[in-house]
Amino acid sequence: MKKIFDTHAHYDDEKFDEDREALFVQMQEEGVERIINVSANLAGVAATLDLIDRYPFLYGAAGVHPDDAKELTDENFEIIRRALKHEKMVAVGEIGLDYYWDSTERDVQKKWFLRQLQLAKEMHKAVIIHSREAAQDTMDILKAFQAEKPEDMNIVMHCYSYSPEQAREYVEMGYYLGIGGVVTFKNGKKMKQVAAEVPLDRILLETDAPYLAPVPFRGKRNSSEKLHYVAEEIAALKGITKDEVLEATWENACRFYGIA
Repeated sequence: MKKIFDTHAHYDDEKFDEDREALFVQMQEEGVERIINVSANLAGVAATLDLIDRYPFLYGAAGVHPDDAKELTDENFEIIRRALKHEKMVAVGEIGLDYYWDSTERDVQKKWFLRQLQLAKEMHKAVIIHSREAAQDTMDILKAFQAEKPEDMNIVMHCYSYSPEQAREYVEMGYYLGIGGVVTFKNGKKMKQVAAEVPLDRILLETDAPYLAPVPFRGKRNSSEKLHYVAEEIAALKGITKDEVLEATWENACRFYGIA
């Protein structure tokens, strides 16, 4: 069985409180050998530190989601910096812009997006970008940052949802695209086109668990072993085998996060 690397999940979410331990055992039996637990807010940073200390196969990302960026101050921003010193904290994320919910003022979102990008550069960490209904502003910020981004700094567009044209632009900039359950949806035609066109060496498999479960589990709680269905769909779109997808995306994820 080929190994699975879930590059983006939220196992600190309360939806896992009742059976987290049993689920981790089940997942490993089904080939899931590495997971990145991604923070969404400062409480999530603390919870992620706890999880990565307890479970050897879990690694972490520390950062604040745009919806929660209003909680950040110059003082508590240091919580993220301190967390990133942990040897198993491999990325800053998830950070970015979200104009769908618009729960934080856009200028505040932009300020802390840029501050967290600069922190990732300073700490030599990969970056996980969240962007929803904010395509142009996200691209503008990242293009401006690109001029000072170190060559070896890896960035992924998490849960990519924009056009195939913009996907090509991000790949040309050296970025990766996170692909998950949406690629299996009947109405996910744009995502299917992106998955078919983007080079395999630029794709990271992700669940965003507990959200965005693939067909046939759409609407239910998502978890990492369900990436088998995502890999099968990408394989069908590219005309290759599921094993080829799993092997390539495992190598991509190890390279992206700098995990041997």
